[in-house]
Amino acid sequence: MRRFERLEQLAELVGSEIGCSEWLDIEQSRIDAFAEATNDRQWIHCDAERAASGPFGSTVAHGFLTLSLLPVFFETGFAVADVRMVLNYGLNKVRFPAPVPVNSRLRARFTLQGFEWVEGGAQLTVLVQIEREGSAKPVCVAESLMRQYV
Repeated sequence: MRRFERLEQLAELVGSEIGCSEWLDIEQSRIDAFAEATNDRQWIHCDAERAASGPFGSTVAHGFLTLSLLPVFFETGFAVADVRMVLNYGLNKVRFPAPVPVNSRLRARFTLQGFEWVEGGAQLTVLVQIEREGSAKPVCVAESLMRQYV
């Protein structure tokens, strides 16, 4: 995890990679739990037998499951010591260029695209590229907006 002492340090890093998360395993139990929570039980996610002969050769994680992991990726990717609270402010763009087969390992890389002072802190625009171990193509690319308060 990359650590910064002060939020203001990030202002000079626009255009730079500011962190990379730890790897996270995507097991069928996580996919099934997400399916239950969202009522999205499509066979490509939950039916291993049918999915084996489907387009991906196995079950795959939901795109929104991958996206929902942003908080854990951020938590292990970078931190700012003088920040007391971080809020998710939204997303500008999200794409799922490649599938996440069951038993994949994922991590995220963070590139700071924008830094704007707001009352009490700063709003960061961060390009998040979620990678699957062994694949050259990202599984999710998102432009995340977060507010960090000091």
